[in-house]
Amino acid sequence: MLTAVEARTAQRRRGEGVVFADVNGLRVHMIGIGGSGMIGAAALLRDMGSRVSGSDQGAFDGLGSLVQSGVRVSIGHCESQLDADVELVVVSAAVPQTNPELSAALCRGIPVIQYAELLGALMALREGVAIAGTHGKSTTTAMTAHLFREAGLSPSFVIGARSGQLGGSSGLGRGAHFIVESCEFNRSFLQFRPQLAAVLNVEPDHLDCYHDLEEIVGAFSAFCGHVDTDGLVVANGDDPLAVRASLAARCEVQTFGFSSDADWSARSLMSDRGRFSFEAMFRGKQVLAGRLTIPGRYNVANALAAIALAYWAGGDVEALTAALPTFSGVDRRLTWRGEGHGITILDDYAHHPTEIRVTIEAARSRYEPKRTWIVFQPHQASRTRYFMSQFAESFELADEVIVPNVYCARENDESGGRGGAEELVARICLGGGRAKYLASFAAVADHLSSNLTDGDLVMTMGAGDVWKIADELVERLCRPNGARCTSRPVHLVSTGGACPLPVPAA
Repeated sequence: MLTAVEARTAQRRRGEGVVFADVNGLRVHMIGIGGSGMIGAAALLRDMGSRVSGSDQGAFDGLGSLVQSGVRVSIGHCESQLDADVELVVVSAAVPQTNPELSAALCRGIPVIQYAELLGALMALREGVAIAGTHGKSTTTAMTAHLFREAGLSPSFVIGARSGQLGGSSGLGRGAHFIVESCEFNRSFLQFRPQLAAVLNVEPDHLDCYHDLEEIVGAFSAFCGHVDTDGLVVANGDDPLAVRASLAARCEVQTFGFSSDADWSARSLMSDRGRFSFEAMFRGKQVLAGRLTIPGRYNVANALAAIALAYWAGGDVEALTAALPTFSGVDRRLTWRGEGHGITILDDYAHHPTEIRVTIEAARSRYEPKRTWIVFQPHQASRTRYFMSQFAESFELADEVIVPNVYCARENDESGGRGGAEELVARICLGGGRAKYLASFAAVADHLSSNLTDGDLVMTMGAGDVWKIADELVERLCRPNGARCTSRPVHLVSTGGACPLPVPAA
């Protein structure tokens, strides 16, 4: 059973934290189960034999598959959903202290841990592989899991995005490794004590929980310092802050990047409409000839990090070489959604200026459109204010930009939601770009439907729910003429009320 139920502060192998001896049969309730990482953790616990239930404030992607797998999910939050047999409560970082289920758990003395604490405790049972960075975590974590799997290492993993290729956002393997996307928000990644780690890049972000860039670098430095002394940190040698953070590591450090000075470097790059082939070199010697089917030069750097980790873990070079071109990416990362009337529809999670710039560049290289339309939903009023100038500059390669209201996650800032969007549009136009503010998704879809023409590319972009506009465009532009298109699970409508009925397990 769960050692943490008896002694939550027991000494772990390397530091204080929650301890799991075994989770088979453990009764777990997860508040905020609809979060991208929480969904994966719930599925992983289920696969490990735990009895899992959960709740979220509304329907979410992956709800149907989670329910079908045997997890009981309630839409809405209330005390009665915390069953008498619950032994452990796991809460998402987005759950407020006023949540009735959380309050009930604390009153009843049920152990409560954060999502990151859960992953840290599960990681302590295996050899941890932690992927950190301001950008590229989900793709690189999925790529690393794919390489490990194809090399016969059979890893367990949790990713903050869904991978159809991997069977979801998590998986339970028979091997020694546990691969985890490691987020710096609220210093969550400091719950981990990995054997292998990657630092993809370090930039300002999450300034609602960090005071400044120095604090962010300090957090990444602490993360590197948590890696086992006999382990490995791979750091982006083209990013001075990532290199600086890696200096705090007590283990071997290897750099990766496009510079010949990097330990792992990419040589002889060749692009086929944005998809790269390259030679992966380790300290001047070729290890493998790599080829990617996902677009973007930045994904070559991500691939170098994944190759370095898999190589260190003992992955066979021939298997790694064969696995690279078969990696198909993760959901909401330059995801092709449909094509109709000569119009291509993509969706992407980018919500930081750097991500936006390189993603637009990759999309244009891959699809070579006549016009590039970006529907960008800013994420967080505070982030939008801080990066306003950088956001405005990041759309330089877009022909048309449409901005709906800011998605104010973890914030209660309705005025900032509209004002930030309007200011961003004004800044883009001031810089010579073409941008338009449309508050509602319906207005955005109507405008696009009336103005898109043959040869156009439209990409919805942001960490909120802007993908719903892509869904609507697929319905309007693709299905009527029988064109190819992808599909999403049907989104259930909340039953409302103080305590909605649970969605029953299949």
